[in-house]
Amino acid sequence: MNIAETDALLTTTRSVRKRLDFSRPVEAELLEECIDLALQSPTGSNQQGWHIVVVTDEDKRKAIADVYREGFTAYQAMKEGEDPGFGEDDLRAEQMPRVYDSASYLAENMEKAPAFVLFCVEGRVENAGVIGQASLYGSVLPAAWSFMLAGRARGLGMAWTTIHLFKEKAVAELLGLPDNVTQTVLFPVAYFTGDGFKPAKRLPASSVTHWNSWGSKRG
Repeated sequence: MNIAETDALLTTTRSVRKRLDFSRPVEAELLEECIDLALQSPTGSNQQGWHIVVVTDEDKRKAIADVYREGFTAYQAMKEGEDPGFGEDDLRAEQMPRVYDSASYLAENMEKAPAFVLFCVEGRVENAGVIGQASLYGSVLPAAWSFMLAGRARGLGMAWTTIHLFKEKAVAELLGLPDNVTQTVLFPVAYFTGDGFKPAKRLPASSVTHWNSWGSKRG
């Protein structure tokens, strides 16, 4: 296994918003190839209860984008004036204006993406308890991340979004989803422009890693 190429893939797979090429269609065969790879991911008790809904219909993309915009507006209102809890020198505080700007751009232009890919899983989490919720989400979200990695390796960009879940039932009705299915991540998918993705600025592992008990550092 080429460690350098693997590390490059893992450290440069970004949520792509402003660099999505809305003018270029994405081939159905390529999406299916990425989905096949995604389904090699771990799944609890080998249930493989995942379902992936690919939306290319223009009217349905527009309807989902409208739902997303409503949710995004509500999310912005919730966050307005909220203290994120970052210190003045925290690198996360430095990045947030750029993140909000690109998120707003996506909300305004979301339906222009040639495909939406929605990862779902059989079962509901409302009364599942901590173990049930962890198991259910743990059986589908690794597949969603693998899909994102497979797309990155093939020139596809996408943004990990969940804002549509503010109106989950509206999206479920639009797509005809059964009542026992839980929606998770929704990807707007397009080819990305350029090739300048770099590792993101993240907190160092030493600041978030606890050895043997909370707050204990290695050594």
